[in-house]
Amino acid sequence: MAQQGNNKRQKRKMRARRQAEEAARQKALEEAAAKERKQQTIIGAIVVAVIVILVAIIAIVSFRSIHKKNEANKVTANASYSALQKVKTKPKYADDKGGILISKDGYNKKIAKVPTVEIYMDPLCPGCGSLHRQIDTDLDKLVNSGQINLVYHPMNFLDADSTDQYSTRAAGALLYVSSHDPDAQHLLDFVSNLYKEGYQPAEGPEYKPTSNAQIQAQAVSAGISRDVMSKAFNGTYNKWLKASYDYTVRRKDLLNSSGQMSTPAVTINGKLMDMSEISQLGITQKLGFAQAAWHQGIAGRRGRGPAEDRHRSSRTLKLTV
Repeated sequence: MAQQGNNKRQKRKMRARRQAEEAARQKALEEAAAKERKQQTIIGAIVVAVIVILVAIIAIVSFRSIHKKNEANKVTANASYSALQKVKTKPKYADDKGGILISKDGYNKKIAKVPTVEIYMDPLCPGCGSLHRQIDTDLDKLVNSGQINLVYHPMNFLDADSTDQYSTRAAGALLYVSSHDPDAQHLLDFVSNLYKEGYQPAEGPEYKPTSNAQIQAQAVSAGISRDVMSKAFNGTYNKWLKASYDYTVRRKDLLNSSGQMSTPAVTINGKLMDMSEISQLGITQKLGFAQAAWHQGIAGRRGRGPAEDRHRSSRTLKLTV
């Protein structure tokens, strides 16, 4: 009888220990989930900060209008799109509209239920450089945390503002890297390096010849092998790059309020960020872009928009306007 009593006590102790262990495990899971929610809150705030930065930069950078140059050319967007699809040699991960998508999972692996940010840029464009120097660090964090899909649209319309077709060579190198280096982080860093202060060449009369070796140095610094870069300047995708440009400048969804296609151009879930929309609404720029972000699924939760969230503590939208 005494032995049976001891066995029962041992079983109770073992059951109590298992229950305590399970409770501890559950508590650890809850703490981890709370930490993750806190991190997501921080990331959500960063997204809005990126949009606010875009507002500030869009208001001051030198945009390059490239649409008017094509007004005399009556080729339609549909015809240009068709021509783009017919180019035989295409970048490995290019979509049908000329973009290279990057997510936390790599190339061309779109994350569901998160915003898609698309950037149209020329490597020589000074406004593009200003934009990238301001937001690339945050974009990198947003991509790697799975908060956005990022799509690059390299363009080469500024060749005439260099003496050695710099835009085509640099944009072509970006496309080659996207097809031959499987690490998408390398492309993110390469783009940032091309716009780095102290490296990005000036355009027009102030342009100084920039060699392939100088472009390659920026790529190698981003982690891309010299072997890959040794083949990056052979013009592999030049026909595709031209066809992509011809289509992009004819897309009506990329024309700003002045009826022009300009770079840098930024879209969120396909909607072009246009300063005129903010002024027409008669609201502050910060709140206006926060509302745009909220409607595009970037910020704001629980059915409240920024107009409500700005007066209380929000988990994903913290603005002072």
